[in-house]
Amino acid sequence: MRDSTPSVPPDSSGSTPSETEALEILVPGMDCPSCAGKVTKSVERLDGIDDIDPRVTSGRLLVRYDPARTSGSEIRDRVRAAGYRIADEGGDDGAADLSLSVPEMDCASCANKVENALAAADGVDEIETQPTSGRVTVAVDDETSTEAVVDAIGSAGYEATPMDGDSDEIEFGDDDSIWRSRRAIGTAIGGVIAVVGIGVAFVVPAADPTLGTVAGRPYALSQLLFIVAAAVAGAPVLRNAVYSIRNRSLDIDFLMGVGIVASVAAHHPFEGAMLAVLFSVAELLERFSMDRARNSLRELMDLSPDTATVRRDDGSTETVSADELAVGDVVVVRPGEKIPADGVVIDGQSAVDQAPITGESVPADKREGDGVFGGTIPESGYLEVEVESEADDSTIARIVRTVEDAERDQTKREQFVDRFASVYTPLVVVFALAVATLPPLLTGASWNTWFLRGLTLLVIACPCAFVISTPVSVVSGITSAARNGVLIKGGRHLEATGESDVLAVDKTGTLTTGDLSVTDVIPLEGATEADVLRRASAVERRSEHPVGRSIVGYADERGIDGRDDTVSNFEALTGKGVRAELDGDTHYVGKPDLFDELADLDHVHATTDGGVAVVDAPARSQCEREGCLDVLEDVVPELADLDHVHATTDGGVAVVDAPARSQCEREGCLDVLEDVVPELERDGKTVVVVGTEDNPLGVIAVADRVRPDAEWAVSRLQEQGVRVVMLTGDNEGTARAIAEQVGIDEFHAELLPEEKLEWIERLEGESDETRVAMVGDGINDAPAMATASVGIAMGAAGTDTALETADVALMGDDLTRLPYLFALSETATGVIRQNIWASLAVKAVLAVGAPIGLVTVIHAVIIGDMGMSLGVTGNAMRLANIEPEMPPTRSDSPDAN
Repeated sequence: MRDSTPSVPPDSSGSTPSETEALEILVPGMDCPSCAGKVTKSVERLDGIDDIDPRVTSGRLLVRYDPARTSGSEIRDRVRAAGYRIADEGGDDGAADLSLSVPEMDCASCANKVENALAAADGVDEIETQPTSGRVTVAVDDETSTEAVVDAIGSAGYEATPMDGDSDEIEFGDDDSIWRSRRAIGTAIGGVIAVVGIGVAFVVPAADPTLGTVAGRPYALSQLLFIVAAAVAGAPVLRNAVYSIRNRSLDIDFLMGVGIVASVAAHHPFEGAMLAVLFSVAELLERFSMDRARNSLRELMDLSPDTATVRRDDGSTETVSADELAVGDVVVVRPGEKIPADGVVIDGQSAVDQAPITGESVPADKREGDGVFGGTIPESGYLEVEVESEADDSTIARIVRTVEDAERDQTKREQFVDRFASVYTPLVVVFALAVATLPPLLTGASWNTWFLRGLTLLVIACPCAFVISTPVSVVSGITSAARNGVLIKGGRHLEATGESDVLAVDKTGTLTTGDLSVTDVIPLEGATEADVLRRASAVERRSEHPVGRSIVGYADERGIDGRDDTVSNFEALTGKGVRAELDGDTHYVGKPDLFDELADLDHVHATTDGGVAVVDAPARSQCEREGCLDVLEDVVPELADLDHVHATTDGGVAVVDAPARSQCEREGCLDVLEDVVPELERDGKTVVVVGTEDNPLGVIAVADRVRPDAEWAVSRLQEQGVRVVMLTGDNEGTARAIAEQVGIDEFHAELLPEEKLEWIERLEGESDETRVAMVGDGINDAPAMATASVGIAMGAAGTDTALETADVALMGDDLTRLPYLFALSETATGVIRQNIWASLAVKAVLAVGAPIGLVTVIHAVIIGDMGMSLGVTGNAMRLANIEPEMPPTRSDSPDAN
């Protein structure tokens, strides 16, 4: 957050008005217009607010205020009052974020207990728990120590480990350690004792003598064994139940603890033992299952190497921790080793496996001057890489952080689940108490029978499987996507992509490579092709426009150097082209309509060299002179009075075929307006004219290459039921040519950025159910991408802006990831729906069956808790098996081998 005080000039009376200050606040949760409106209304309540500018795309709030009437801290308080967290950027509000790893916090019940414990601690303002990744983030004041936060979490019964401030790495335990833990050993011992008790009670009842009487109730050997089993296996449950009571948390530990104690106290030790043993087994399996789900995130984190070999100035090398690398260090990477940080190759060359970042399975050739990503692997050669980013700011680190943070962004279904669970549990608990007590009190029914039925309902009351059904699916889907080069910024974006039925596609840089190249040069008025290129490249050498750069590059390839020409008074004509003085004459290079403003271009002549015409054209008869032509009519669509020209020929074959004309008898007469430009544009080419104020000198056609997989990707999307619409700022002819080439039926051309935005709104307004995803370069198309239900950035690897602004980032320039993204998102949405409704259905059946005696405690634990928890987690893990489909002609496709 930055405060600044601009200089304010005196007003007309000569006095200086009250100075204002600017405050910039990072509000990560402000990611939609509704959020922005909520924050704005909250801040507007303060006096002295001059201006509020919420920027949803970057999650930043800019406020200009009068410091004499309000303060930065009050503004921040109003943002928090609206329900949004402020990310710490060294501001003066005295708050800081603290992240801790809590591996044992692996369910919604655990998270609720931790939140209650932290809420009771002093100095803790905001709490965010992420049970799927075992992470807790809190905002604390300057007077609150890390130890105090750790102790608060410990009071809930969980061990917390502070995470390094320079690293977002989460500590995960070994999967196998779960089965060697104290709880696993206690559960096994309790289970064995319970099995012995069952054998004594039901197999050899003669060996089950009564050992004594307590409070008038006789206790047999088997019953004592059951009590011991309940105590041993249920000790962790009872311990956690105490923490739940202390933190006023109506969670699974509290419910199960009450159930175990009540069973033993009511002289039902068998049910108590079964409840303790089966629930402990269920918890261990759920922990194991959750750790398997976390494996995908662990695999991402393991991509970064632990060490790096640094070459020092004296030529020696030293092995250091990758975390210690600084910008400017030179690291040595041998074949098979992981590149430790993002950087640039300064020596060597190698094919580099970039699959961890871009998802592209074909290695990319890297040589001096090429950028490389940390975590990628050179396969064939030695590289020396100059580090350009520190370890915690590398591309792979940003990917890991994004995946970790994805759990913060709840989907609509997750929000529904949370609301439902907050009502469901208390209602079922009350229902369980009613079932256990009312029938015996009102009808004299058996206390024994109805107690057991109420106990069963108490077990069913916990919605654990229901609550984890969505987050475990989201994390599984997002980490699976990240491994395949698709970075999804949150669960709701995963969900929204699956619900999108329209994909708006930008042309340049998305369907095409974005690398323009010259395809045709048509000289006029006696000029040669070399002369046209020399003049055009000399003028365009000062331009930054892609078309200009392509002309300069083509001229350089042909050995035509215009740098020796004297160029002055260069001027970029926005939206039209460029103008400059070249050797004393004013030259223009630009769109055809640029020449609308030039005089005396309605009657010019071309010269030939006796060869075959470069462009076949009709004959003209406007004057007696050979070569009479009207350039605006023949060369440039949309132009007037250039309707008769002749192309310069070089003895070669005609470049553009045109119908025969009869305007004059001279060979090479052509109508460029009607024949040349339309034909070039039908082929998807962009046409520019080169000329002076007096005469056109030539026509140059430039084209952008269509990506090899564009047609296949569009076809697969359409087969998946996605309507693909192209939105481009290019001309109608080029747009139509590209659309036909890739198989898109609907396109809209010549659109400004704001017009693309309008088309997104128009598409989404076609029906209440229509959802539009927009894919573009992440920068130029930002307004349209921000308006769409989902914004998808193309080729975002290493691009900070795209990684920050897009909802989904395709890390490589690979269109095959689009069908994969929609397939994964649609499947994930289906999995989430299946998990939610299956959990609800099972709970409903159990809740109905318990009061009538069809469901017992054992059914409730095995089916309702353990079974459903394992079921929803296993179902979510299916998302990890979805792999990108490759075109049959791709070299990395299995079919290609």
